[in-house]
Amino acid sequence: MIKQIPSNEVEIHIKNNPKSVLLDVRTEEEWNVDGKPDGEKFGLKTYFLTIKDQNFINDFKKLGINKDKEILTMCMGGVRSQAAAELLVGEDYKCTNISDGFLGNSANPGWKNSGLPCK
Repeated sequence: MIKQIPSNEVEIHIKNNPKSVLLDVRTEEEWNVDGKPDGEKFGLKTYFLTIKDQNFINDFKKLGINKDKEILTMCMGGVRSQAAAELLVGEDYKCTNISDGFLGNSANPGWKNSGLPCK
C-alpha cells in the first residue's frame, strides 16, 4: 500500500525524511500552463517525467535516482501519481503519493493552492 500525504504535510514530511525527492508526472502542457512545484526551496531535488506509456519505468531509471531515496509522487490531483508510485514500488523504490497533487482535489487544495513554492 502506498502512503498518502496531502500537500500541506510535505514540509514536515521532508524534514522527517531528508532522503526524499519529488517526482512530478504531469504533462509538459500542464507544467507550462499551471506551473511547476519548486521543491528546491525545501532542499527537495525535483524531477519532471510524464507518465504516458509503458516506457515510464525505463525513462525513470535514466534519472539515476537511488533506491535509498523516498520518492514523493505528484500529478494534478493525485491519480496519475498514485499509478506512478505503484509502478515504482513494483521496482523496489519507496514511494509516497501527494494525494491532492499540484492543483488539488475534492479533499485538499493541492501544492499550488496551499502556497507551497512554485516556478
